[in-house]
Amino acid sequence: MDQLRVADSVDLSRYAGTWYEIARLPNKYQNDCMSDVSATYSLLDDGSVKVVNRCLKEHGEVSEAEGRARPASSHGPNTKLEVRFAPGILSFLPFVWGDYWIIDVASDYSYAVVGEPDRKYLWVLARSKEMDEATLNEILAAAKNQGYDLTTMIRTKHTK
Repeated sequence: MDQLRVADSVDLSRYAGTWYEIARLPNKYQNDCMSDVSATYSLLDDGSVKVVNRCLKEHGEVSEAEGRARPASSHGPNTKLEVRFAPGILSFLPFVWGDYWIIDVASDYSYAVVGEPDRKYLWVLARSKEMDEATLNEILAAAKNQGYDLTTMIRTKHTK
């Protein structure tokens, strides 16, 4: 399989802020997330990014996980990040870091597509809780062309 293509670059200051999950491939980290999935990114002074993921679980309780993202390599591109949700004291262990690759980002930063090189994980994110079907279909077609199997894709519900 070919190398996963990523966006050329990203302006992390424009990428910062809240994103709403529109769709995702199922993953063990979000098994309890029933709706209202969001991620909020904040730039930190050391060049890393604070990540706060939130969702509503089955009985309406909020689940929240805080992590850190950093460039995967100093040799770029800055669209290849790695993220960890393990405690900072464990950050020296390579296996606590997971790939977070920005595959695509709209020129106006209205949507982003995030995946990883094994194509097991995929998220479609947007600045609003809804995305028009034509845009979503284009995004999913591009992901399929990159080798993603989308048969189990989950559409995220937003209730608030």
